Amino acid sequence: MELLGWIIVGLFAGAIARLVMPGRQPGGCILTILLGIAGALLAAYVGRLLGVYQPGEQASFIAAVLGAIGVLALYRFFSGRD
Repeated sequence: MELLGWIIVGLFAGAIARLVMPGRQPGGCILTILLGIAGALLAAYVGRLLGVYQPGEQASFIAAVLGAIGVLALYRFFSGRD
């Protein structure tokens, strides 16, 4: 059930990140979910490094969206898009 939660949060975080980022966005729904999940994991990891989150605690939705924006920006940079 936790995996389904990550997928749902990833979908919403990735979709919001795609709406916020200007220009054409690569990929479809699956890539959006994967970028959102990666962003949520990145936000949780950075939050733990900074002491914002405790081990085992998930990142907030806002942090997941910010992480997804960062991952999407990196993806666009390395894929040569916009």
